[in-house]
Amino acid sequence: MPTLFILLGFRFFFWSNDHEPVHVHISKGDAEAKYNVHDLELVENFGFKKSELKMIESIIEENQDIIIERWNEFFKKGEKK
Repeated sequence: MPTLFILLGFRFFFWSNDHEPVHVHISKGDAEAKYNVHDLELVENFGFKKSELKMIESIIEENQDIIIERWNEFFKKGEKK
């Protein structure tokens, strides 16, 4: 599971066998969440408080291009152009 980055204790990652749409998983302690990236949509939340979700959303917004770029690099590597 490739870790994209860790910021303020939140780990942003995706699974190596993930699927579209582009999304990111977030974990911190026992809490986990999943967000679709393009439309910034919360898909799942297991344990994060509303204030933490707002922080996560702002981090995703600020790093949206990086997340999408890393997704494309990982899942489209080896594709012929």
